[in-house]
Amino acid sequence: MKLSVEFPSVSYREGGDAVIRLAQAIESIGFDELDMFDHVIMGYPTDTRDAPRYPPQMPIIEALMTLSFVAGHTKTIKLGTEVLVLPQRQPVLVAKQISTLDTLSGGRVRLGVGVGWQESEFDALEEPFRTRGRRMDEAIDVLRHYWGDETIDYQGEFYSSTAMAMEPKPPQGGALPIWVGGTSARSLVRVAERGDGWMAPALTDHTFIQKCLDDIKRHAESIGRDPATIGYQMMLDPPPTGPEGRDFYADVDAVARRVAEVQSLGFEWGALNATAMFQAGARSVDAMIDLLEKTFEAAKRETD
Repeated sequence: MKLSVEFPSVSYREGGDAVIRLAQAIESIGFDELDMFDHVIMGYPTDTRDAPRYPPQMPIIEALMTLSFVAGHTKTIKLGTEVLVLPQRQPVLVAKQISTLDTLSGGRVRLGVGVGWQESEFDALEEPFRTRGRRMDEAIDVLRHYWGDETIDYQGEFYSSTAMAMEPKPPQGGALPIWVGGTSARSLVRVAERGDGWMAPALTDHTFIQKCLDDIKRHAESIGRDPATIGYQMMLDPPPTGPEGRDFYADVDAVARRVAEVQSLGFEWGALNATAMFQAGARSVDAMIDLLEKTFEAAKRETD
């Protein structure tokens, strides 16, 4: 069972050195990947929109900048996003950013992508919200073209390039893994059509989980793709919104049992949320490191 850690933006409060110390600790403990959560900005509620899922003033450091920062201070741990809101970003620029990160980190990048949910964020970034799903599909294709083609020529509904080149290519080339988040019917089709894996949110309904897995497999087979080539990851617990959620990571043994449950459902990756560990009482970088180490050891005992 592989384990990733969603890196806590709150660590910035102790300075850049603390961010580095935490990233290096996650690597030395033995976690397989360090992932960044992505939002650029959060909106306040207004007369015409509801409050967002997260507090508007929640600190969020930018995902790709942070991964670049920690890449230079780590050696082996994979670096990823869980998930990058791809359709609110210009895909050619994303292709270049991810290619550069992969190049300078020695081929350690996995890109997790999602369509996003916060319309006000799209508005502020001046990207259309209603077409985000179709643009997501096309943007994934754009990334593949720029990472793999010597000469880039394509004409889509939203994006196009004529006789362009991008160098250097990422070490992983066009095979740089793109994993897709979401549980909508279209998201599951997108996994089968374009994704190297599925990044599932924290799900507990085993019947629904199996339906999602079956839908991905069925659609992959319908387009001639071997379902065994698709990877699976699940978050262990939803981002906390109340006392019960905030307490989840305080019980190391319960977290380890959840890792084993996720593994038994057919997922080879489990994703821990270090921000939720902070909310569960690990209120400093050193405390988070201690809790991450204890959790990792307990999870490995439960699953190995």
